Amino acid sequence: MMVASSIFELQYISMFVLIWLISVLIFFTLFFKKPKESFRPVRLPPSPPSLPIIGHLHLLPYIASHKSLQKLSSRHGPILSIHAFKMPIVVVSSASVAYDVYRTQDVNFSSRHPFAIENSIVFGPYGFITAPYGDYWRFMKKMVMAEMLGQLHLERSRHLRGEELKKFCVNLLDKAKRDEPIRVSEEMMKLTSNNIWRMTVGNRFSEEGGRVRELVSRSLDMSKKLIIENALRPLRRFGISFCENQILDISRRFDELLEKYLRDHEENPNREDKDMMDIVLEAYHDENAEYKISRNQIKAFLVELFIGGTDTSAQATQWTMGELINHPNIFKKLREEIDSVVGKTRLVQETDLPKLPYLQAVVKEGLRLHPPANLSIRRCGKPCKVSGYDVPENTMLVVNSYAIMRDPSSWGQDSDQFRPERFLESPKGIEGSREEGLKYLAFGSGRRACPGSNLAYLFLDTAIGAMVQCFDWKMDAEKVDMEEVEGITLTMAHPFSTTPVVRPELIPLLASSSSSTEQYRMNDQ
Repeated sequence: MMVASSIFELQYISMFVLIWLISVLIFFTLFFKKPKESFRPVRLPPSPPSLPIIGHLHLLPYIASHKSLQKLSSRHGPILSIHAFKMPIVVVSSASVAYDVYRTQDVNFSSRHPFAIENSIVFGPYGFITAPYGDYWRFMKKMVMAEMLGQLHLERSRHLRGEELKKFCVNLLDKAKRDEPIRVSEEMMKLTSNNIWRMTVGNRFSEEGGRVRELVSRSLDMSKKLIIENALRPLRRFGISFCENQILDISRRFDELLEKYLRDHEENPNREDKDMMDIVLEAYHDENAEYKISRNQIKAFLVELFIGGTDTSAQATQWTMGELINHPNIFKKLREEIDSVVGKTRLVQETDLPKLPYLQAVVKEGLRLHPPANLSIRRCGKPCKVSGYDVPENTMLVVNSYAIMRDPSSWGQDSDQFRPERFLESPKGIEGSREEGLKYLAFGSGRRACPGSNLAYLFLDTAIGAMVQCFDWKMDAEKVDMEEVEGITLTMAHPFSTTPVVRPELIPLLASSSSSTEQYRMNDQ
């Protein structure tokens, strides 16, 4: 029912867009003057056939589709241009062209196209992820990489993630005892939410867990509609909006929650174990800081942290576990590696990961085939050339990471197959060698690459490692259905359920984890 509802919603949105385009065509033609062009391109990238005035707007329902763009690129080349009215769009679908974007022209493509809802800390003008490349973005990037998500802070918070991983496994043990199926993505969503909340606020998720997960889920639903909201922006002056009121409601609820914890941190300063909220508040109150951040910018950053760090990890875990269940030989090989390094008397830990190369290869292969963010959107700051073609100023750039990471010219004829060994075959690693361009873009690249990639790998490696180490997985169907839903984010068309079956030799380990988890809960209360 959920899938049918999603498909119906997508069809409804597509019909709405097409009807809206026809109805406003005359409006745009009559009331919007053509801006003066400061740059006349000599040679634009190849382009599909377009319609008069509206350009490629008849393709709008498919522009947010990685597979549709992949098909267009297969016909017109690894770089192609489309346009909607006066908005030019360039689509990149190969590693060699991505190298020009992320290396040669990285500064020029270091701003994103904003999808801003004014006065909102959700998808609003205060966010770090969508902020223009400038003083605010540079200040936040430096603080995030050096302090919040730097190696030192990750080491200090390692015990928190270890405790949450134990609780995660104990919960799966309870499900196994009752022979109860689970949704991998839902369980992983709880794990990542608890981890990020404790790293951010410093205490247990407690009664706020369901509330925050609900807000994150609603925000993700709204993110799928932002392209239409952005297209409707010129009509806001007439009171026409697609999802602005809903986003403002989510923003208000997030604001109330975060303000409560910000005040608590301000009233109890100088804590020994600083969490992310302590760090960002220090910058907020520092009169000598390089950049004076606002309270709304703090809240918007924290919202982005919750949204960006939870669902993406949950989806990636679901995809990778689906591949492992469908490939029992790879599952067996991974378990043998974990047993040889970790043993059967303790749970896999973050400190084990450097000695578990096959586990890391499995996770990277899952991200290669099923990147949570399959399309990366940037904006061209000034006229430039990419792969010999002219790109005008303010062009929207769409990098199709999905297509790049399945390109046979980079990954071989088995590029659509789940084969983790490919990440062990190159002594220098696969990611970003100059000779091969940028063919692995699971977390983007350049200045605007995901700053939380190291934390994401810790989440994925330990969670998948623990699920393989401690449990077998029973399915009603013969295989996991790996069909995708078209969209900006990569989700399963049929999220699967599977029943954990605890390994008999691991029962003592999980029983002791259950006791320590119960003691932790009592101490916390």
